[in-house]
Amino acid sequence: MSKITFRERTRYWFDNTMSKGTASLIGWLAVVSVGLIVVVAALTLWLAPGEPSGVGHAGEVLWIALMHALTPSKVASDKGSIAYMAVMFAGSLGGLFIVSMLVGLLSNGLKQKVDRLRRGRSRIVESDHTVVLGWSDQVFTIVGELVKAHASQKRSVIAVLAERDKLAMEEAIREHVGDLGRTRLVCRTGRATEPRDLALMNLSTARSVVVLSPEGEDPDAHVIKILLALAKRTGTHPPVVAALASSRNIAAARLAGGPDVHLVDSDDTASRLIVQSSRQSGMSVVCMDLLNFDGGEIYMRTPKKLVGVTYGEALHAYQTASVIGLRRPSGVVLNPSSDTVINADDEIIVIAHDDSHVRLAAGKPSLDEAAIVAAGRRAPEPERTLLLNWNGRAEQIVRYLDAYVAPGSVLEIAADHPKAGTGLAGVLNLTVNVKDCDTTDRFALESLGVGLFQHVIVLSDDRFDAHHSDTRTLMTLLQLRDMQSTLGEHYSIVSEMHDENNRALAEVTEADDIVISDTVIGLLLAQLAENKHLADVFGYLFDSRGSEIYPRPAGTYVTTGTTVTFSTVVEAARRRGETAIGYRDSAARNHPPHYGIVLNPSKSEPIVLGARDSVIVLAER
Repeated sequence: MSKITFRERTRYWFDNTMSKGTASLIGWLAVVSVGLIVVVAALTLWLAPGEPSGVGHAGEVLWIALMHALTPSKVASDKGSIAYMAVMFAGSLGGLFIVSMLVGLLSNGLKQKVDRLRRGRSRIVESDHTVVLGWSDQVFTIVGELVKAHASQKRSVIAVLAERDKLAMEEAIREHVGDLGRTRLVCRTGRATEPRDLALMNLSTARSVVVLSPEGEDPDAHVIKILLALAKRTGTHPPVVAALASSRNIAAARLAGGPDVHLVDSDDTASRLIVQSSRQSGMSVVCMDLLNFDGGEIYMRTPKKLVGVTYGEALHAYQTASVIGLRRPSGVVLNPSSDTVINADDEIIVIAHDDSHVRLAAGKPSLDEAAIVAAGRRAPEPERTLLLNWNGRAEQIVRYLDAYVAPGSVLEIAADHPKAGTGLAGVLNLTVNVKDCDTTDRFALESLGVGLFQHVIVLSDDRFDAHHSDTRTLMTLLQLRDMQSTLGEHYSIVSEMHDENNRALAEVTEADDIVISDTVIGLLLAQLAENKHLADVFGYLFDSRGSEIYPRPAGTYVTTGTTVTFSTVVEAARRRGETAIGYRDSAARNHPPHYGIVLNPSKSEPIVLGARDSVIVLAER
């Protein structure tokens, strides 16, 4: 091995200093400038002593050399001998190069700094802000809902960290969400799995953290890795809400994130909502109204004046809020027995348009006893359901449907998916038949005898991308609606779609319910980011055990065509062991955004319910 020479060492040292950035380059430029000034001053004193006239000592010569280096144009006003003029010209020429290089270095350094700021690499200096980690279409729903939730707050900040360009993220969110009101949006570019990038979000002072399930293959692995990175942080840990695509990864995610992480099972939640919507028309719209921040929201109140009162009496306790259940030390229970006594350590769960509107009613409710229909209960009967298409959550949907229906019910699966009908061993109440069928073909659909079924579920086919799959679903819905019109058939239709933008197109088909799974999960994440305790409430609502939401015919509660107060409707439902939370106007069922759903009307509001209208209740099957 050859010996390293002094020249090589010097050059290596010089290269290292040059690579330290703009500050190091300016330092070297300063050294060169000092050298140039000293050389010019020395040559002036040697070759042209006494010039320019009036200069008494070497310090003044150094100053003149400095001015020529910094202001090369000064050479035009110089007078003196040829030697003096030549030295000053050389100094000005050297200064021209130095100043040019200085301007270039400063410009380049400033550009790099601005580019760094544009890339979003500075640390956030905020407190009580909501942090969103990752990127998917759900981010638009979450930001939009949080903006509505924070509309009354003076200072609200939503911070997003994702592996995307900062400006591109901000532009995309503003394009989808629109006016952000008083809420400030702060985006940062980085990887949520890297501790250094997480430090940019100032998580120790955050209000809550939302972890999104990204698009692409194996998204849950990415979510679990983020949860591990969050768990390894030191200092204060804000509440974390995370969405997982598959139920199989819940245990691993809970182990990675710890007990304080609230996990949303996307497959499970969407499957439950599809099943419930298929059996009760309007169910998805009611859930969307409860999940968004536009209308009725769920709040928890300390009972105080209602301690010792029964749940049945508490149903009439609030004028502008609807009581739906209790949060007890043992857990959440919705629509408990009317004789359940409210204790001091309970919290009352209510639906209200705003937290400030939850006030106790004055006096007793106004009831019209003559309008209340006597209670009656029908035994559940076997049902016939048609399931069109197949995807990864279809098996789960079938098993949830099996838990709802009466024994002897029939499920017909029609799909050309290679896995259609697999993995269904052990279903108890359903008799399952599978047929090969192209669900976009009119003749194939007619051969199924769709009119023989009470309920039709149209799933999104996971063999195609989201856009193409939604297009095929729309084709199937149009065929079904035309068959209903032509053949005079009556059955409920619930469909699953990916893109919220396709809802407007699907409304032409007049489908009873359209479940946009990504939107539902986004709304749920936004709710839990604001109040983690709502996880138990929504978990109870989507469970087949206990009470669920049912839109039921208005005529079974009050006399149709008669003017009554909503208090009368609440009382009629109470006598059946149910909790009334609103109603649906059938005349507006196809009018967005609420599709005829009215949640939490004023108890004293006079209403007239028709034979086709529904009362929305919490009840057991």
